[in-house]
Amino acid sequence: MSLIAAGGVFVVGVISYNKWQEYKLKKRVERAFDGQHDDVLMRTDDGVRAEPRFHLDDVPMPDAGSGAYGVPEHVGSHVGNVAAPNFAPNVAPDSNEAALPVRSADADVPAEELATCLVDPLIDCLLPLEMEAPARGEKLLPALQKLRFVGNKPIHFIGLAVSGDWEPVRHGVVYTRLQGGVQLASRSTALNELEYSELVSRLRSVSDEIGAEPQIPDMIEVMQDAKNLHRFVANHDAQLGVNLASNGAPWNIATLLGALEKLGFDVRPDGRYAMPDGEGGYLFSLSTNVTLAEETTSRLTLLLDVPCVAPARDGFGSMIGCAKNLMARLDATIVDDANQPLADETLASIAGQVREFYDDMAASDIPAGSTRALRLFS
Repeated sequence: MSLIAAGGVFVVGVISYNKWQEYKLKKRVERAFDGQHDDVLMRTDDGVRAEPRFHLDDVPMPDAGSGAYGVPEHVGSHVGNVAAPNFAPNVAPDSNEAALPVRSADADVPAEELATCLVDPLIDCLLPLEMEAPARGEKLLPALQKLRFVGNKPIHFIGLAVSGDWEPVRHGVVYTRLQGGVQLASRSTALNELEYSELVSRLRSVSDEIGAEPQIPDMIEVMQDAKNLHRFVANHDAQLGVNLASNGAPWNIATLLGALEKLGFDVRPDGRYAMPDGEGGYLFSLSTNVTLAEETTSRLTLLLDVPCVAPARDGFGSMIGCAKNLMARLDATIVDDANQPLADETLASIAGQVREFYDDMAASDIPAGSTRALRLFS
């Protein structure tokens, strides 16, 4: 009788466990296909939910074979290459070096705004994660930090705190929902199919670890968004340079260093020079066009990374002002790549087209110098 009773209890236990598992699975499936989540990041201004899918097809874009404003790509590397007053956004010779940090125009923002900077519907593929139960940040972070990059595309996560605010996940806060985002494009490449497949696999693993169910967007739509965004980045990847040529003997590097320091340049240990903007970033950089082993140079190049400097900082105007100051101090001439002097009229015309470039970026909701622009053009 004892064995029969024990067997009956065991059978009832197995049946109860299976029923509980079926109920749990049913609730998970319902959550995965429920489209009625009132998500702060997915609402329009009138409160109606809008899917987080942003196509840049409606953004005015130049022809594939031209620069941002129809200037042929073969014009050259510097402003100095331009025979007529046209703005040619091309990469300067030192573009293989790491870009200098540039301070964002909106670096100091509240937590909820910072959250939308980290997971941005315009430049990220959104990855909602439904939590099985609320969880503290210190338990989530170790798992989330395992998924920070896929290829060279950064991945960020934010959480919906019990206070009702979206914020970067941090210790000591309980979160009821998570939102991930992988950047769709960078200066070099767009998110591709291989990277996305790796992302999905790793995201599922992280989700299992923290007790969450990810909502995976359709790969075809994500790839199209990534290509559109990368096309925008490629067409607005503008770096402008001006050259200074010595009118006499080459400059001694040690003597040149003193002159640059007096003008306010930050002399870096790697031999690069940058002009601080006074707020922790840089306006433009300077290259001596020689290796660290050389003792003299007869040519300097000042370089402005246009989409990474906010219009209010007037990076181009500051760079030209600095070039003219150096021209007087060092007995030099501002020239193009063919050593032809650049007239003030040409520089003024280019400055006007730089302003048009800034207006175009702002109209596309990716203003130069913003956190969004710095992420894309880093």
